[in-house]
Amino acid sequence: MQSIQLRNDTLIDIATFLVRRWSEKENVTVEFSKIKQSETRLKEKRVLLIPNDRYYGDSFQKYRQFRTSIWYEGMRLRHCKKILSNDHAYGFILNTIETRRIELLGIKIWKGMTEELIFNYTNMWLSRNNLSSVFGKSRMIEAFYQYFLFGDVKGEVQPSNFNKVVKAVKFAKNVLNDSIKNDYDTEWIEKKIPEILKILDVDALISIPISVPLRGPGIAITPNDFIKAMKRVGKSREEDFGKIDPENILQGKAISEEFKVIKEENKKNEKKGLSSGAVGIQIPEMSNADETKIFDQDLINNLKTRFKEWKTGWKEYHSFHGDEFDSDVYLEGFDQPFITDLKKSIKTRIVILLDHSSSITDQQIDYKKATLALCEVLAFLKIKFSVYAFNTTGRQVVCWLVKPEDLKWNNSCAKRLAKIPANGGTPLAEVYDKMYPILRSKKPDIFLTLSDGEPSDPYAVRSMVKSLKSLGIKMVAIGVGRDTSNATIIATNLKYLGFERTLGVSRLNDIPKKVLTVLGNN
Repeated sequence: MQSIQLRNDTLIDIATFLVRRWSEKENVTVEFSKIKQSETRLKEKRVLLIPNDRYYGDSFQKYRQFRTSIWYEGMRLRHCKKILSNDHAYGFILNTIETRRIELLGIKIWKGMTEELIFNYTNMWLSRNNLSSVFGKSRMIEAFYQYFLFGDVKGEVQPSNFNKVVKAVKFAKNVLNDSIKNDYDTEWIEKKIPEILKILDVDALISIPISVPLRGPGIAITPNDFIKAMKRVGKSREEDFGKIDPENILQGKAISEEFKVIKEENKKNEKKGLSSGAVGIQIPEMSNADETKIFDQDLINNLKTRFKEWKTGWKEYHSFHGDEFDSDVYLEGFDQPFITDLKKSIKTRIVILLDHSSSITDQQIDYKKATLALCEVLAFLKIKFSVYAFNTTGRQVVCWLVKPEDLKWNNSCAKRLAKIPANGGTPLAEVYDKMYPILRSKKPDIFLTLSDGEPSDPYAVRSMVKSLKSLGIKMVAIGVGRDTSNATIIATNLKYLGFERTLGVSRLNDIPKKVLTVLGNN
């Protein structure tokens, strides 16, 4: 099947629809995260998913595994009373038994999931860690996991220890059967976990190293190898799933039509609402663009946390007097124990122009990570913004459209940003000229230029800045330098070109904070 990268926003829409349908809970939210495995947070009614590209195989195989992971989280929302951390043996074993319980309950209603579960189990088995890579008592827990779910173990276990594993799995299966037969829930199963730990002779709190059965490209597995493994897994789970047809499961006919429709919609949405809006503005080609290289989720999450008050619209300030007395702060000796809630909102519309001249070549990945993080946070804060970039090829100046104002920031925007190369000089005046019709039409509150060098045409830039200011646009520039001194020099030089405000930044990760500071002070 032809490889295609599905947009993250498309996948989130699909996942949200499916998890709500399967769980029968309409207020569940779904998002991607940098977690090692997908997880459900019951109290928050929130599902965190690993990125789709973390799964094994081609795009269709990845989608099938992604879809199955959503089903599992839907079943957890529907049937689990609690979900413990997998970091320790106690929670790991409980969650393992619960996985099979929700499977058995789920396929009573969703019988069509059986083949997808077998397909998923086969991928898990093929990519599961060998026991030789797990040390100490954790090996017993991993052996229990494999034998309980797959009916076999990968690697060697001492005969005496394997006997313990077999005994523990037998006991766990009896617990599972009783829970299904008598409609016992998670809390009843949890009471049986100490006995399993006793049989395995492991402490409840021993740490369990993360074994991720989901990997991206790099595993060389032939269709024959896959079918052989599927027969092995299918035979061990025949009691639960019945007899299987490996060839039919491998083809995934039941899901292929659904995937075909999704691909078509994904293609339609790639450039939905996208128009250059002016002569000389080009749209980057997204073929073979890998936006994952410029995603820095930690940076994005830190920024969202730091500026979350802007999203709620309120920010707490401590002062000598205020609306509320903070006793904890007072007891800690803080001399401003009163809290005042102040309204914090951003109504500004901003256009961002990114310098992609050759001078950023050696650090363009970090530069793009910072600017992508900025875009993610702006979207998070629901600030209206558009993004452009420029470079030169030969004598031709190219202004690239990354995101127009009226289109939501999405994975396609990230792809366009990832695709823009660092080339040429800094003909800023010509770029401004190309953008002038858009800026005159849209009249943003702020036009922000990020640049790491003096423009090649300073006198022409000064003239264009003056013209744009006459439209009522606040002209702001950030000078990106190699160190503090260099950033200060660049910012100072930009100031002489007529910009109303200039700032310097020497650490690329600080770019989003600098921009948000500009917006906050506007």
